[in-house]
Amino acid sequence: MSGIIGKKIGMTSIFDASGKNIPCTVIEAGPCVVTQVRTPEKDGYSAIQLGYEDKKEKHSNKAEIGHFKKINSAPKKVVAEFSRFEEPRKAGETITVDIFQEGEFLDVVGISKGKGFQGVVKRYNFRGVNDATHGQHNRLRAPGSLGASSYPSRVFKGMRMAGRMGGNRVKMINLKVMKIIPENNVVLIKGSVPGPNNSYVILERWS
Repeated sequence: MSGIIGKKIGMTSIFDASGKNIPCTVIEAGPCVVTQVRTPEKDGYSAIQLGYEDKKEKHSNKAEIGHFKKINSAPKKVVAEFSRFEEPRKAGETITVDIFQEGEFLDVVGISKGKGFQGVVKRYNFRGVNDATHGQHNRLRAPGSLGASSYPSRVFKGMRMAGRMGGNRVKMINLKVMKIIPENNVVLIKGSVPGPNNSYVILERWS
């Protein structure tokens, strides 16, 4: 698995060869620096660690500063590991959006938008009581009964109830790369990508 770290910029649309309007997500992918090369001899597994977007040293602890000074790089805001690259990489090397090609398919990982405390209608698509029959008063969006009575005298774990919604790690698979703009480190992905604008995402390619 090879990939790159990026930032979601927003959405746009482009026209394909047939004239169809295709909604796309604009992602600023890289440039990323290889901050560490994991090896089976030293770490027990093979991987490439990438860092994206500089941050100030005053916002970093000593361990982070020392880690990035090994490759003469500023501390990075986001660090992620990728288990396999097509070509061997060296620490300190820069990886850009050129590793991708238009027309291929990627997986995109991001943190979904947090929606706060929500009820069962919004959170789990409960239908509610639309007809409001049988004396249903002010209960149109209620969850209904939660469990049995004397036995087991409790609510089972995993019941679909109101609670915090969003803010989860989400992976969208098999999203097509519609266009690459290498001079701006921008890639256009078909469809939607989890997370708000300016949030960090990981682009993965399984090969």
